[in-house]
Amino acid sequence: MQSYTIGQAARLLGVSPDTARRWADAGRMVTHRDEGGRRVIDGKDLAAFSVELARSDGEEDVSYTSVRNAFPGIVTAVKLGDVAAQVEIQAGPHRLVSLLTREAVEELGLEVGVEATARVKSTNVHVDRT
Repeated sequence: MQSYTIGQAARLLGVSPDTARRWADAGRMVTHRDEGGRRVIDGKDLAAFSVELARSDGEEDVSYTSVRNAFPGIVTAVKLGDVAAQVEIQAGPHRLVSLLTREAVEELGLEVGVEATARVKSTNVHVDRT
């Protein structure tokens, strides 16, 4: 029977490998170890899970956005004021800083060490030659 790695399963399901790992860790996807020690999913189990996922009532975190510039990273700093907040995200070599409301930070559960994605949409982009 065909087996799929977590990465392959994630690609087929249209999610990140981290999401597929979390589903496997939570027992939502049945996995086992292959002879190389990799965690894999049997094809029949993956097919059944994909049907179940498609029938779900939208409980999963699905993001629909027109923003094309997404920088997945980790929160490295949060500065809270009475009304506003500043959040820093390290996305690979890029440090992004966002100013948003304190309420938004609290609702999103943003704190140092949390995975987050900074999305950038701008009508003006300036390019300087160095």
